[in-house]
Amino acid sequence: MAFKYAIALTGSIATGKSSTVAKFASLGFHIIDADKIAHQLLDEQHHAVAELFGETLVREGKVDRKALGAIVFNDSNKRKALEALLHPLIFKEIERLSAEQDKRGEPYFIDIPLFFEGGRYPIERSLVVYATEEQQLERLMHREGYSKEEALNRIQTQIPVEEKRKLASYVIDNSGTLTQLEKECERVKEEILNDNY
Repeated sequence: MAFKYAIALTGSIATGKSSTVAKFASLGFHIIDADKIAHQLLDEQHHAVAELFGETLVREGKVDRKALGAIVFNDSNKRKALEALLHPLIFKEIERLSAEQDKRGEPYFIDIPLFFEGGRYPIERSLVVYATEEQQLERLMHREGYSKEEALNRIQTQIPVEEKRKLASYVIDNSGTLTQLEKECERVKEEILNDNY
């Protein structure tokens, strides 16, 4: 059975999920990465992507993700078309990997950026990586070079991180330093291991 020992690791754009995932991996947790699976499947589906969004997005069997992102973040119908293509395939692969992982009988993370938005995964426990909206904005503008408007656009396609925080089983506060993030991960590791699985 899939998802029995899974914890959905989520947050919002630019809250620091990658740093948190890396820390939990170093603490011995296994991670299933939905984004990595999505990127792999996106390239595998490059013919369908070219049909839906145009040939110019595909070069040598690889999809230009940045160009595709610019399209789907500005058009909810196109975003839905992409999701309809990819999400069932992503789910199937995550379910397969989860069933493998469950055989070990210990908690592990599935990194799912849009866990609450999608409502597709039957995972009981979730961990939200939290940062303030101001920090999200700042990080997106700094890291990706987005204008304030582009950054806000991306943030607003997701459920606000304050709401996700209320829905979570565990919360990692990533509004401080890297040292604080490490302490938060250690604290949550203990919480998880003390819970009954």
